[in-house]
Amino acid sequence: MPIGTAFHERTLALCQSLSYRDWSGYYTVSSYEPSHEHEYNAIRSAAALIDVTPLFKYLISGPDATRFVDRIITRDLSKVAVGQVIYTPWCDEWGKIIDDGTVSRLGENLYRWTAAEPNLRWFWRNAPGLDVKIEEVSERVAALALQGPTSARLLKRVAEADLDGLRYFRVTSGKIAGIPVDISRTGYTGDLGYEIWVPWDRALAVWDALMVAGAAFDLHPAGMLALDVARIEAGLLLIDVDFASSRKAVIDAQRYSPWELGLGRLVALDKPAFVGRQALLAERTRGHARETVGLEIDWPSVEAVYEKVGLPPAVSPIASRVAVPVYRGGAQAGRATSTTWSPTLKKLIAIALVAREHASPGTRLEMELTVEAVRYRVHATVTKTPFFNPPRKTKTPPD
Repeated sequence: MPIGTAFHERTLALCQSLSYRDWSGYYTVSSYEPSHEHEYNAIRSAAALIDVTPLFKYLISGPDATRFVDRIITRDLSKVAVGQVIYTPWCDEWGKIIDDGTVSRLGENLYRWTAAEPNLRWFWRNAPGLDVKIEEVSERVAALALQGPTSARLLKRVAEADLDGLRYFRVTSGKIAGIPVDISRTGYTGDLGYEIWVPWDRALAVWDALMVAGAAFDLHPAGMLALDVARIEAGLLLIDVDFASSRKAVIDAQRYSPWELGLGRLVALDKPAFVGRQALLAERTRGHARETVGLEIDWPSVEAVYEKVGLPPAVSPIASRVAVPVYRGGAQAGRATSTTWSPTLKKLIAIALVAREHASPGTRLEMELTVEAVRYRVHATVTKTPFFNPPRKTKTPPD
Protein backbone atom coordinates (compact mmCIF):
# COMPACT_ATOMS: atom_id res chain seq x y z
CA MET A 1 0.00 0.00 0.00
CA PRO A 2 1.44 3.42 -0.93
CA ILE A 3 2.44 5.98 1.67
CA GLY A 4 2.52 9.76 1.53
CA THR A 5 5.56 11.79 0.55
CA ALA A 6 6.94 14.60 2.70
CA PHE A 7 4.41 16.93 1.04
CA HIS A 8 1.38 14.64 1.33
CA GLU A 9 -0.27 16.72 4.06
CA ARG A 10 -0.41 19.66 1.64
CA THR A 11 -1.11 17.85 -1.62
CA LEU A 12 -3.98 15.83 -0.11
CA ALA A 13 -5.75 19.01 1.01
CA LEU A 14 -5.42 20.49 -2.50
CA CYS A 15 -6.37 17.39 -4.49
CA GLN A 16 -10.03 18.04 -5.37
CA SER A 17 -10.18 15.11 -7.78
CA LEU A 18 -8.81 12.54 -5.31
CA SER A 19 -7.10 11.09 -8.37
CA TYR A 20 -3.90 9.38 -7.30
CA ARG A 21 -1.44 6.83 -8.60
CA ASP A 22 1.35 4.76 -7.10
CA TRP A 23 4.84 6.04 -7.90
CA SER A 24 7.56 3.90 -6.32
CA GLY A 25 5.36 3.15 -3.32
CA TYR A 26 4.17 6.74 -2.75
CA TYR A 27 0.80 8.37 -3.29
CA THR A 28 1.24 10.71 -6.24
CA VAL A 29 -1.40 13.12 -7.54
CA SER A 30 -2.55 12.44 -11.10
CA SER A 31 -4.44 15.74 -11.30
CA TYR A 32 -5.53 18.14 -8.58
CA GLU A 33 -8.67 19.23 -10.44
CA PRO A 34 -11.03 16.93 -12.36
CA SER A 35 -9.18 18.05 -15.50
CA HIS A 36 -5.44 18.69 -15.69
CA GLU A 37 -5.90 21.59 -18.15
CA HIS A 38 -5.08 24.35 -15.64
CA GLU A 39 -2.08 22.44 -14.38
CA TYR A 40 -0.66 22.02 -17.88
CA ASN A 41 -1.28 25.69 -18.65
CA ALA A 42 0.62 26.60 -15.49
CA ILE A 43 3.66 24.66 -16.75
CA ARG A 44 3.64 26.46 -20.09
CA SER A 45 2.27 29.90 -19.16
CA ALA A 46 2.96 30.58 -15.48
CA ALA A 47 4.45 28.33 -12.78
CA ALA A 48 3.71 24.81 -11.58
CA LEU A 49 4.81 23.02 -8.41
CA ILE A 50 5.25 19.26 -8.81
CA ASP A 51 6.09 16.77 -6.06
CA VAL A 52 8.88 14.58 -7.46
CA THR A 53 9.93 13.12 -4.11
CA PRO A 54 9.35 9.47 -5.24
CA LEU A 55 12.52 9.61 -7.36
CA PHE A 56 15.17 7.28 -5.99
CA LYS A 57 18.03 9.36 -4.58
CA TYR A 58 21.57 8.31 -3.70
CA LEU A 59 24.49 10.16 -2.13
CA ILE A 60 27.90 9.01 -3.34
CA SER A 61 30.98 10.11 -1.38
CA GLY A 62 34.50 9.03 -0.45
CA PRO A 63 37.97 9.21 -2.01
CA ASP A 64 36.95 6.99 -4.95
CA ALA A 65 33.47 8.46 -5.51
CA THR A 66 34.42 9.98 -8.87
CA ARG A 67 36.02 6.75 -10.07
CA PHE A 68 32.94 4.82 -8.98
CA VAL A 69 30.41 7.03 -10.77
CA ASP A 70 32.59 7.16 -13.89
CA ARG A 71 32.80 3.36 -13.87
CA ILE A 72 29.01 3.04 -14.21
CA ILE A 73 27.67 5.94 -16.30
CA THR A 74 28.23 6.40 -20.04
CA ARG A 75 29.16 10.10 -19.67
CA ASP A 76 32.74 11.32 -19.11
CA LEU A 77 32.87 12.62 -15.55
CA SER A 78 36.25 14.30 -16.10
CA LYS A 79 34.36 16.94 -18.10
CA VAL A 80 31.86 17.61 -15.29
CA ALA A 81 32.70 20.45 -12.92
CA VAL A 82 31.59 20.86 -9.32
CA GLY A 83 28.17 22.49 -9.42
CA GLN A 84 27.22 20.81 -12.69
CA VAL A 85 24.37 18.35 -13.30
CA ILE A 86 24.33 15.77 -16.08
CA TYR A 87 21.61 13.55 -17.49
CA THR A 88 22.96 10.09 -18.23
CA PRO A 89 22.01 6.48 -18.87
CA TRP A 90 23.91 3.53 -17.43
CA CYS A 91 24.16 0.12 -19.02
CA ASP A 92 24.72 -3.54 -18.27
CA GLU A 93 27.74 -5.39 -19.63
CA TRP A 94 25.92 -5.96 -22.95
CA GLY A 95 25.49 -2.23 -23.52
CA LYS A 96 21.75 -2.23 -22.78
CA ILE A 97 20.27 0.51 -20.63
CA ILE A 98 19.48 -0.33 -17.03
CA ASP A 99 18.13 3.10 -16.09
CA ASP A 100 18.60 6.82 -16.65
CA GLY A 101 18.71 9.80 -14.33
CA THR A 102 20.70 12.81 -13.22
CA VAL A 103 24.03 13.06 -11.43
CA SER A 104 24.79 16.30 -9.58
CA ARG A 105 28.42 16.97 -8.70
CA LEU A 106 28.09 18.65 -5.30
CA GLY A 107 31.80 18.43 -4.46
CA GLU A 108 35.07 17.03 -5.75
CA ASN A 109 34.05 13.58 -4.51
CA LEU A 110 30.41 14.12 -3.60
CA TYR A 111 27.46 13.32 -5.88
CA ARG A 112 23.69 13.16 -5.67
CA TRP A 113 22.36 10.55 -8.09
CA THR A 114 18.68 10.27 -9.01
CA ALA A 115 17.06 7.31 -10.73
CA ALA A 116 13.61 6.17 -11.77
CA GLU A 117 14.07 2.72 -10.25
CA PRO A 118 16.01 1.19 -7.33
CA ASN A 119 19.69 0.80 -8.20
CA LEU A 120 21.41 0.27 -4.86
CA ARG A 121 22.24 -3.37 -5.54
CA TRP A 122 23.71 -2.56 -8.95
CA PHE A 123 25.83 0.19 -7.43
CA TRP A 124 27.22 -2.14 -4.77
CA ARG A 125 27.98 -4.80 -7.38
CA ASN A 126 30.24 -2.28 -9.14
CA ALA A 127 31.93 -0.88 -6.04
CA PRO A 128 34.44 -3.63 -5.08
CA GLY A 129 37.97 -2.33 -4.72
CA LEU A 130 36.88 1.28 -4.36
CA ASP A 131 36.86 3.46 -1.25
CA VAL A 132 33.35 4.80 -1.72
CA LYS A 133 30.31 5.36 0.45
CA ILE A 134 26.90 4.72 -1.17
CA GLU A 135 23.86 5.94 0.73
CA GLU A 136 20.26 5.74 -0.36
CA VAL A 137 18.73 9.03 0.82
CA SER A 138 15.31 8.64 -0.82
CA GLU A 139 13.55 8.90 2.56
CA ARG A 140 15.77 11.73 3.82
CA VAL A 141 15.53 14.11 0.87
CA ALA A 142 12.27 15.45 -0.55
CA ALA A 143 12.11 17.11 -3.96
CA LEU A 144 9.94 19.65 -5.76
CA ALA A 145 9.96 20.66 -9.41
CA LEU A 146 9.13 24.34 -9.90
CA GLN A 147 8.51 24.73 -13.62
CA GLY A 148 7.23 27.37 -16.00
CA PRO A 149 7.93 30.86 -17.40
CA THR A 150 7.42 32.68 -14.07
CA SER A 151 9.34 30.14 -11.99
CA ALA A 152 12.59 32.14 -11.97
CA ARG A 153 10.97 35.33 -10.68
CA LEU A 154 9.02 33.39 -8.07
CA LEU A 155 12.09 31.54 -6.84
CA LYS A 156 14.08 34.79 -6.60
CA ARG A 157 11.31 36.12 -4.37
CA VAL A 158 11.67 33.33 -1.80
CA ALA A 159 15.16 31.86 -2.14
CA GLU A 160 18.43 33.12 -0.74
CA ALA A 161 20.63 31.93 -3.60
CA ASP A 162 22.44 33.17 -6.70
CA LEU A 163 19.76 32.35 -9.25
CA ASP A 164 20.70 34.90 -11.93
CA GLY A 165 24.01 33.12 -12.38
CA LEU A 166 22.56 29.61 -12.24
CA ARG A 167 23.02 28.17 -15.71
CA TYR A 168 21.03 25.34 -17.29
CA PHE A 169 21.93 21.99 -15.69
CA ARG A 170 23.82 23.60 -12.82
CA VAL A 171 23.14 23.31 -9.09
CA THR A 172 23.64 25.72 -6.20
CA SER A 173 22.93 25.84 -2.49
CA GLY A 174 20.75 28.34 -0.69
CA LYS A 175 17.88 28.75 1.72
CA ILE A 176 14.10 28.91 1.47
CA ALA A 177 12.20 29.94 4.60
CA GLY A 178 15.52 29.68 6.43
CA ILE A 179 15.89 26.01 5.46
CA PRO A 180 19.05 24.86 3.63
CA VAL A 181 18.19 23.55 0.14
CA ASP A 182 19.91 22.63 -3.10
CA ILE A 183 18.46 24.21 -6.23
CA SER A 184 19.18 22.77 -9.68
CA ARG A 185 18.24 24.31 -13.02
CA THR A 186 16.67 21.08 -14.19
CA GLY A 187 13.25 19.53 -14.82
CA TYR A 188 11.15 17.11 -16.83
CA THR A 189 8.92 19.60 -18.67
CA GLY A 190 11.21 21.00 -21.36
CA ASP A 191 10.60 24.51 -20.02
CA LEU A 192 12.29 27.01 -17.75
CA GLY A 193 12.37 25.39 -14.36
CA TYR A 194 14.13 24.26 -11.23
CA GLU A 195 14.23 21.28 -8.90
CA ILE A 196 14.51 21.92 -5.17
CA TRP A 197 16.09 19.34 -2.87
CA VAL A 198 15.07 19.77 0.74
CA PRO A 199 15.44 17.84 4.03
CA TRP A 200 12.43 15.55 4.40
CA ASP A 201 11.51 16.68 7.91
CA ARG A 202 11.42 20.37 6.91
CA ALA A 203 9.75 20.01 3.54
CA LEU A 204 6.34 21.48 4.44
CA ALA A 205 7.82 24.87 5.30
CA VAL A 206 9.43 25.08 1.87
CA TRP A 207 6.16 24.11 0.17
CA ASP A 208 4.30 26.77 2.15
CA ALA A 209 6.81 29.50 1.33
CA LEU A 210 6.57 28.74 -2.38
CA MET A 211 2.77 28.59 -2.39
CA VAL A 212 2.37 31.87 -0.49
CA ALA A 213 4.78 33.76 -2.73
CA GLY A 214 3.47 31.94 -5.78
CA ALA A 215 0.06 33.59 -5.63
CA ALA A 216 1.55 36.62 -7.37
CA PHE A 217 2.98 34.41 -10.13
CA ASP A 218 -0.10 32.26 -10.82
CA LEU A 219 1.48 29.19 -9.25
CA HIS A 220 -0.53 25.96 -9.40
CA PRO A 221 0.30 22.54 -8.00
CA ALA A 222 0.47 20.11 -10.90
CA GLY A 223 0.15 16.35 -11.13
CA MET A 224 1.38 13.57 -13.35
CA LEU A 225 -1.19 13.98 -16.14
CA ALA A 226 -0.01 17.50 -16.91
CA LEU A 227 3.62 16.47 -16.55
CA ASP A 228 3.10 13.61 -19.01
CA VAL A 229 1.87 15.95 -21.76
CA ALA A 230 4.73 18.37 -21.14
CA ARG A 231 7.46 15.72 -21.17
CA ILE A 232 6.21 14.30 -24.50
CA GLU A 233 6.27 17.79 -26.01
CA ALA A 234 9.86 17.99 -24.75
CA GLY A 235 10.69 14.62 -26.31
CA LEU A 236 11.71 13.17 -22.94
CA LEU A 237 11.58 9.40 -22.51
CA LEU A 238 9.83 7.55 -19.69
CA ILE A 239 11.05 4.19 -18.43
CA ASP A 240 8.48 1.35 -18.61
CA VAL A 241 6.67 3.34 -21.33
CA ASP A 242 9.12 4.37 -24.07
CA PHE A 243 11.70 1.77 -23.07
CA ALA A 244 12.26 -0.85 -20.41
CA SER A 245 15.15 -1.56 -18.09
CA SER A 246 17.31 -4.42 -19.33
CA ARG A 247 16.86 -5.98 -15.89
CA LYS A 248 13.18 -6.56 -16.70
CA ALA A 249 13.65 -7.81 -20.24
CA VAL A 250 12.47 -11.27 -21.19
CA ILE A 251 13.45 -11.12 -24.88
CA ASP A 252 16.12 -9.17 -26.76
CA ALA A 253 13.55 -6.79 -28.28
CA GLN A 254 12.89 -5.49 -24.76
CA ARG A 255 16.51 -4.37 -24.33
CA TYR A 256 17.58 -0.96 -25.59
CA SER A 257 20.95 0.63 -26.22
CA PRO A 258 21.67 4.38 -25.90
CA TRP A 259 21.99 4.59 -29.67
CA GLU A 260 18.47 3.22 -30.14
CA LEU A 261 16.99 5.74 -27.71
CA GLY A 262 18.67 8.71 -29.33
CA LEU A 263 21.14 9.02 -26.44
CA GLY A 264 24.30 8.20 -28.38
CA ARG A 265 25.58 11.74 -27.74
CA LEU A 266 25.77 10.78 -24.07
CA VAL A 267 28.15 7.87 -24.64
CA ALA A 268 31.83 8.73 -24.18
CA LEU A 269 33.57 5.78 -25.80
CA ASP A 270 36.93 7.55 -25.57
CA LYS A 271 36.98 7.52 -21.77
CA PRO A 272 38.53 4.64 -19.76
CA ALA A 273 36.59 1.44 -19.24
CA PHE A 274 33.01 1.65 -18.01
CA VAL A 275 30.28 -0.96 -17.78
CA GLY A 276 29.08 -1.84 -21.28
CA ARG A 277 31.86 0.00 -23.17
CA GLN A 278 33.01 -2.96 -25.29
CA ALA A 279 29.47 -3.81 -26.36
CA LEU A 280 28.76 -0.18 -27.22
CA LEU A 281 31.96 0.05 -29.27
CA ALA A 282 30.83 -2.99 -31.24
CA GLU A 283 27.36 -1.55 -31.77
CA ARG A 284 28.76 1.73 -33.04
CA THR A 285 30.80 -0.22 -35.59
CA ARG A 286 27.96 -2.40 -36.87
CA GLY A 287 25.19 0.20 -36.44
CA HIS A 288 21.99 0.05 -34.45
CA ALA A 289 18.81 -1.49 -35.84
CA ARG A 290 16.18 0.79 -34.25
CA GLU A 291 15.88 4.48 -33.53
CA THR A 292 13.65 6.68 -31.39
CA VAL A 293 11.95 9.50 -33.31
CA GLY A 294 9.18 12.02 -33.03
CA LEU A 295 5.98 11.70 -35.06
CA GLU A 296 3.60 14.44 -36.12
CA ILE A 297 0.24 12.86 -36.94
CA ASP A 298 -1.58 14.32 -39.93
CA TRP A 299 -4.76 15.88 -38.52
CA PRO A 300 -6.78 15.83 -41.78
CA SER A 301 -6.07 12.10 -41.86
CA VAL A 302 -7.55 11.77 -38.36
CA GLU A 303 -10.57 13.83 -39.37
CA ALA A 304 -11.12 11.58 -42.39
CA VAL A 305 -11.31 8.49 -40.16
CA TYR A 306 -13.89 10.06 -37.86
CA GLU A 307 -15.89 11.34 -40.82
CA LYS A 308 -15.96 7.82 -42.23
CA VAL A 309 -17.38 6.57 -38.94
CA GLY A 310 -19.86 9.44 -38.72
CA LEU A 311 -18.40 11.08 -35.60
CA PRO A 312 -16.78 14.44 -34.95
CA PRO A 313 -13.00 14.15 -34.51
CA ALA A 314 -11.89 13.80 -30.90
CA VAL A 315 -8.68 13.15 -29.01
CA SER A 316 -8.22 12.58 -25.32
CA PRO A 317 -6.53 15.37 -23.35
CA ILE A 318 -4.72 12.63 -21.42
CA ALA A 319 -1.48 11.38 -22.94
CA SER A 320 -1.57 7.77 -24.04
CA ARG A 321 1.06 5.34 -22.75
CA VAL A 322 -0.30 2.47 -24.83
CA ALA A 323 2.02 1.35 -27.62
CA VAL A 324 0.44 1.23 -31.08
CA PRO A 325 1.89 -0.08 -34.36
CA VAL A 326 3.54 2.19 -36.91
CA TYR A 327 3.63 1.12 -40.57
CA ARG A 328 5.37 1.90 -43.83
CA GLY A 329 4.43 0.38 -47.15
CA GLY A 330 1.99 -2.03 -45.53
CA ALA A 331 4.57 -3.55 -43.18
CA GLN A 332 5.10 -2.70 -39.55
CA ALA A 333 8.01 -0.31 -39.12
CA GLY A 334 7.89 0.11 -35.34
CA ARG A 335 5.59 1.39 -32.63
CA ALA A 336 4.52 4.67 -31.09
CA THR A 337 4.99 4.47 -27.33
CA SER A 338 3.74 7.85 -26.03
CA THR A 339 1.08 9.91 -27.81
CA THR A 340 -0.57 13.19 -26.86
CA TRP A 341 -2.44 16.17 -28.18
CA SER A 342 -0.17 19.18 -27.66
CA PRO A 343 -2.26 22.15 -26.49
CA THR A 344 0.67 24.49 -27.16
CA LEU A 345 1.57 23.23 -30.63
CA LYS A 346 -2.01 22.33 -31.61
CA LYS A 347 -0.75 19.03 -32.98
CA LEU A 348 -1.14 15.33 -32.30
CA ILE A 349 2.38 14.09 -31.58
CA ALA A 350 4.06 10.86 -30.54
CA ILE A 351 7.36 9.37 -29.50
CA ALA A 352 8.08 6.22 -31.51
CA LEU A 353 10.68 3.49 -31.90
CA VAL A 354 11.10 2.52 -35.57
CA ALA A 355 13.49 0.56 -37.72
CA ARG A 356 16.48 2.74 -38.50
CA GLU A 357 15.77 2.84 -42.24
CA HIS A 358 12.51 4.65 -41.47
CA ALA A 359 13.98 7.17 -39.01
CA SER A 360 14.99 10.05 -41.29
CA PRO A 361 13.10 13.31 -40.66
CA GLY A 362 10.40 13.80 -43.26
CA THR A 363 9.75 10.07 -43.72
CA ARG A 364 6.05 9.39 -44.22
CA LEU A 365 4.63 6.62 -42.05
CA GLU A 366 1.23 5.45 -40.86
CA MET A 367 0.15 5.04 -37.25
CA GLU A 368 -2.68 2.89 -35.97
CA LEU A 369 -5.74 4.72 -34.66
CA THR A 370 -8.69 2.90 -33.08
CA VAL A 371 -12.18 4.41 -33.35
CA GLU A 372 -15.26 2.56 -32.14
CA ALA A 373 -13.16 -0.61 -31.65
CA VAL A 374 -12.10 -0.59 -35.31
CA ARG A 375 -8.43 -0.12 -36.21
CA TYR A 376 -7.52 2.44 -38.87
CA ARG A 377 -4.27 3.95 -40.08
CA VAL A 378 -3.52 7.66 -40.21
CA HIS A 379 -0.59 9.43 -41.83
CA ALA A 380 2.36 10.56 -39.73
CA THR A 381 5.66 12.29 -40.47
CA VAL A 382 8.96 11.59 -38.74
CA THR A 383 10.38 14.68 -37.06
CA LYS A 384 13.19 15.51 -34.69
CA THR A 385 12.54 16.01 -31.01
CA PRO A 386 12.01 18.01 -28.90
CA PHE A 387 8.73 19.13 -30.39
CA PHE A 388 8.72 22.14 -28.03
CA ASN A 389 12.00 23.84 -27.09
CA PRO A 390 11.61 27.46 -25.93
CA PRO A 391 14.74 29.65 -25.60
CA ARG A 392 13.78 30.52 -22.01
CA LYS A 393 14.59 26.93 -20.97
CA THR A 394 18.34 27.53 -21.23
CA LYS A 395 18.73 31.32 -21.20
CA THR A 396 21.01 32.80 -18.51
CA PRO A 397 19.90 34.83 -16.71
CA PRO A 398 16.37 33.52 -17.25
CA ASP A 399 13.65 35.86 -18.47
